[in-house]
Order: sequence, then C-alpha cells, then structure tokens
Amino acid sequence: MEEVDNIIIHTLREIGCGLDDDVQSLKHFSTENIVEATVKCLRVIGDGVNISPALPPGMSARYRVGTQLATSCQELGFRGDIGYQTFLYSNEADIRRVLMFLMEKMPKETAEAASEPMGKSAMLKRSIAAELDKQMKSAWTPSYCKQDGLCWRGTKPRQWHREGLSGVKRFHSCPVRTPEGVGDITKKTPKEFKRYYDKHLQPLTSQPPQSSQVVPSVLEANELSVTAQQEWETEWNQHGLPSRLSQEDYKARKRQRLEKRISDQLRQAIQQETSKATAGRDLLQMLSSFTDRGVGKGVTKGSRFTHTEKLQFAQDEETAAQMMGEGPRVDTEEEMQRKREEEVEQLRGQLEEVTGQLQSLDVEMKKFTAGIQQMEEKVNTEVRGRSDKEEAYKVKKRTLDLLPDAENNITKLQGVVDGSSQRLVNLAQQWEKHRVPLIQQYRELKELNANRESQSEKKLEEIKSLREKMKEVADEARGKDDVYKQLASEYERMTKDVNRGAYTKRIMEIVGNIKKQKEEIDKILIDTRDVQKEINQLTGKLDRTFAVTDELIFRDAKKDEAVRKAYKSLAALHENCEQLIKTVEETGGILREIRDLEDQIETEGAKKTTQNLDRIQGDFKQMKQENSSIMAKLKGK
Repeated sequence: MEEVDNIIIHTLREIGCGLDDDVQSLKHFSTENIVEATVKCLRVIGDGVNISPALPPGMSARYRVGTQLATSCQELGFRGDIGYQTFLYSNEADIRRVLMFLMEKMPKETAEAASEPMGKSAMLKRSIAAELDKQMKSAWTPSYCKQDGLCWRGTKPRQWHREGLSGVKRFHSCPVRTPEGVGDITKKTPKEFKRYYDKHLQPLTSQPPQSSQVVPSVLEANELSVTAQQEWETEWNQHGLPSRLSQEDYKARKRQRLEKRISDQLRQAIQQETSKATAGRDLLQMLSSFTDRGVGKGVTKGSRFTHTEKLQFAQDEETAAQMMGEGPRVDTEEEMQRKREEEVEQLRGQLEEVTGQLQSLDVEMKKFTAGIQQMEEKVNTEVRGRSDKEEAYKVKKRTLDLLPDAENNITKLQGVVDGSSQRLVNLAQQWEKHRVPLIQQYRELKELNANRESQSEKKLEEIKSLREKMKEVADEARGKDDVYKQLASEYERMTKDVNRGAYTKRIMEIVGNIKKQKEEIDKILIDTRDVQKEINQLTGKLDRTFAVTDELIFRDAKKDEAVRKAYKSLAALHENCEQLIKTVEETGGILREIRDLEDQIETEGAKKTTQNLDRIQGDFKQMKQENSSIMAKLKGK
C-alpha cells in the first residue's frame, strides 16, 4: 500500500492540501489532515460544498462536520460503512478507501483535454485562475516598494509581474496606415505610391498621437483586415463562385450595383425634397388667394390689416370727439370678446366655403380626367378601325381595277404565282443546303457547351470541397494548437523535480512483482488441484481395497478363528485411520481459523480501537464540560 499512499498524498498536495513533508503514509494523517483532504476533494468534484477545511474546536461542531462529510460522500455514491466516526476516529483502511473513492470521482482534466480541445475562453479562464492562485500565494508588498506595479516572483525562474491598476492604460486606438502591396512580388506597385511610402508616410509607431496608443491601434487595424478578409472569402464562396466570374469582374459588377443603388436613393431624396418644396409653394399660393379674397369681400369680411386700420381710425375719431368735448366711448371686455367670436365665425365660414370649393373642384377634375381617358380610348379604337378599313379598301380597289380584263389578268397572276412558287422551291433547296451544316455545327457547339458546363460544375464542386477541407484542416489545426498550448501551460505548471524515470521504473517493478505473484498463485492452485486429485484417487482406491479385503476375510472368518481376529483388527485399523484423517482435517481447519483470527487481530490493531476509545472518552468528558458550562450560563441568565 505504500505506492497507493504516495499517489494519494501527491494528488492531495496538487489540489492544495497543506500536508507536511514528513507525512509519507496515511498512518501519519491526523484528524485535521483527514478533514482538510476530504473537503478539498469534495470542492474539486463539485462547487456546492460549504464546509470549512479547518476543524472547529467544539465537539458538537466537530460531530456536525463529520456528519456533513459522511452525507456528502454518500450522495456521491459511496456504498461502504461511513459516518462521523470515519473522519473523527479513523483508521488507515477506511480513510484509504474513502480517499480512493473521492479521487476516482474527481474530474480527469487530461482525458477531457485530449478528447475535447479547450477553446480560447477556457484557456483564458485557466490562465486567470492560475494568475490569481499565484497572487494569493505570494506575500503582499506595499505600493511604494513597486514601480508601476512591477514586482518579482518565483525562484526558479524569477519572473516579473504587474500588480494593481497603476500601470494599466486605457484601450484607445486611432486609424493607422501601412504600405499596401509591397510584400507581393507578383503585383507591381506604382511609382507614386512608392514615393509616398518612402518620403511622406510616417512610421507606424509615429502615427498615433501618443505612444500608449500604438499597440491598440495595431491590434484594431489587424482585426479589421482579418475581418474584411473573412467576409470577402465568405461572400466569394457563396455568391462569387456560382456567378462564374473572376474576382475583378465580380468586384466591378458589385461596384456598379452599389453606385446605381446610391444614385437611385439620391434621386428619390431629391424628388421628395422637390415635392415638399412644390407643396409648400402651393400652400403659400392658397393662403395668398385667401387673403386676396378677404380683402375683396368688403367691410364685413376684412383681413387683420383692415381691422387694424379700422381700429386706428376709430381711435382717431375718439380722440377727435374728446377734443370737441364729446365723452369717450370705450368698448367693454364682453363687446371685444363678442367681436372676436364674430370674426372667428366669419373666418371659419370663409374656410369652410373655400374647402367646399376645393372639394367640388377636385371631384370635377377627377370626372374630367376619367372623361379624357375614355375619349383617348375611343380615339385609339377609331384610328385602328380606320387603318383596317383603309387596307380593305385598297385590296378591293385593286381587285375592281383588274375586273375589266379578267382573263389576261388571271393569266398574269397565275404566272406570277407559278414564278413565286418556283422561287420558293429554289429558296427552300438553298436553305436546306445551308441548314444541314448549320444544324450540325449547332449540335456540336451545344455539345461542347454542355461539356464545358459539366466540367465547370465539376471544377466548382471540387473547389467547394477543397475549401471545405481547407476549413476543416484549419479548424483541426487551431484545435491542435489549443491543445498544444494547454499541454504546454500544464507542463509549465507541473513541478520539474519529479523523477518520472524512477516512477516508471517503480511501476514496472510493481507490474513485474504482480506477474510473479500471479504465476506463483497459479502454480499453487495447480499443485492444490493435483494433491486434491491424488487424495480423491487414494481415497477411492482405499475404499475399494477395504471392501474387497473385508469381503474376502469375512468369508474365511466363519471357518477360522485366526481369520476372525484378523477381520476385527482390520476393522479397528480402518476406523483408526478414518479418525486420523479426520484429526488431520480438523487440525488444518483449526490452523486456518488461527490464521484468520490473527488477520482479524491485525486488522483490529490497525483500527486503533484502544486509542479511539481513549479519544472518545476524552471527547465525552469535553462534551460534558461544554454542556455544564452552557447550563451554568443558562442558569446565570
């Protein structure tokens, strides 16, 4: 069990258990070590464990912690006998069984990483957790001992780290420009661009206004270029390849389409603005017409200007009357309100009248428009009928012109018809001569076009499959890179002082010893079977021999006295031999029981029953003291 204990102790130290260096076996585990190891294992298995790894001083709290640990192990599926006594009054075998069960339940990170490659987010979380773990384990240093949050950590090797937010810069980027097409030898860069790059374009580190913006600007520019390239590849695979155009032609067509769309939108916007301006102009004209009509109506329906003029004249009259000695006449609020209401009613009636006129004009306009359309349709119909009648008239006129000399005209027409027929036959023969090679050429060209289309489709399918394979290979390569980074980070976190060769050699020795033991056990089993077979054969032979001898001697015992004595001696010898065999078998059984009892004694001795009993008695006395102190406090209250 020494190798098993070493593996358990090594695993517990990796998950953060504070075991001393002199702890080399589970025999040296104290109750505090057992509780801490169990709690740490349960936390690694699941995050829902709220048990403190430190053992409390009070006995009631200790019993509560032991019961919670036992319940958690049973919930995980532990089927053995377990309770608070397993952790508080433990023995080596029970603790080894419990810890081995918990370690089997722990997540196997290496197996998961091999089967499912971790992504960038998981790698980032793991690196953050490792950095936080390092910071928690390191000692705190005041801020004046660090410059810009820098400090050294570790011994082998020493590495500097940044702590706090004093040295952190805000991510602020600005547009930067880099030479384009310089690294591509196949493309020729114009001389103007080269002159601009050599004499006027600033270096990349000098383009941002501040030095702290260089890295964010470069990262943003790189991200924009990568995103644009990915979008172009996606668009080319989905729309460019099926169009069967080159990349330059596809880009030119796309540019034309965008320019046309922009021009259409601008044209629509201009038309909308023009229509709005026209509508505003019409509104102004309508208002001006309202004003003109109001002025022309007379005194009752005057505009605001006329009312103001009247009011001014009225005031002048009042002043003149005052000068002549007449009493002033001032309108009351009621009269002014009544005048305003009358004016509003007049304006409202005027507005309703104009609105009715507009509606009637609109109805009349629609009627006139419908009538114009009907008349245009009638005119078009009449024009078409007139042209048909003119054609019919011309035919009939020519026919009537031919009637006076009908026989000669019929002969001439017959000759013309025969000549036309002969000409049609000649044209048909000539067309047939030209048609056959043209049809043959058409079929050949059609077949060539079909072959080209099939070949282009095949090539297109091959290109698509190759691109899909390229994507799969790229994804697989990225996954392998992630796995490599994860394994490299795990290798860096692992302790380098472990002699793996010694572990491997020890494992091979253990495997060899197990094989030897298995061979020896097989030999012993074979020997046991052989001995058992020989015993069975001898027992059968003895029974058969005794039966034959008994029968022979029993026949002669009736006649001879000496034979009778020999028969009695034979029976006594057989009985004594059976008793001797039974005694040997009982002795073997007693020896086996002795060995079993010795094993049980060793097992009970390993359980530390006496020590646990003493501890239980001490804990019992402590609980009595706690209870008495609690009772005293209650009585004191």
